[in-house]
Amino acid sequence: MNKKQNLKAILETKRLQLRELTPEDAQSMFDLNSDPEVIKYTGDPPFESVEQTKVFLQNYDDYKKNGFGRWAMISKAENEFIGWCGLKLNEEKLIDLGFRVFRKHWNKGYASEAAKACIHYGFETLGFDQITGRVLSENTASIKVLEKLGMQYWKSGTCHGFENARYYRIIKA
Repeated sequence: MNKKQNLKAILETKRLQLRELTPEDAQSMFDLNSDPEVIKYTGDPPFESVEQTKVFLQNYDDYKKNGFGRWAMISKAENEFIGWCGLKLNEEKLIDLGFRVFRKHWNKGYASEAAKACIHYGFETLGFDQITGRVLSENTASIKVLEKLGMQYWKSGTCHGFENARYYRIIKA
């Protein structure tokens, strides 16, 4: 679970390093997506096996294709994979902020800390003018994170087959 933390960090915060996901993260990603509470509002099915997760990570080409993507979230204190956070170009051609954290690390501010760094990176390094976050209306914890980041409700829509998605966005000042 703690392999590859020595890779170069893309982003660093007080408590976290964010780095590219690698096939060596397969067990951690499998475990993360195996928790029904973690994926409850995502629309993502759990991976069927660690091997399937590894294949997904081997084929994850957002870094090469877009120059950014979802990044492994590593706790500096424990040198532990605690989830992922990052930006992606979604199917609607919006820059989408996303995060997922192991349940044992919920309510510790990790998602907010990592997401804030990702927004700053998106605006200052990647030159984006706007970053969005999509969330189901029942996912009050993630809504709180988005609002804490300064994102404002923008519109309702459909996301991954869910009709009750809320779109939030932040526009570069």
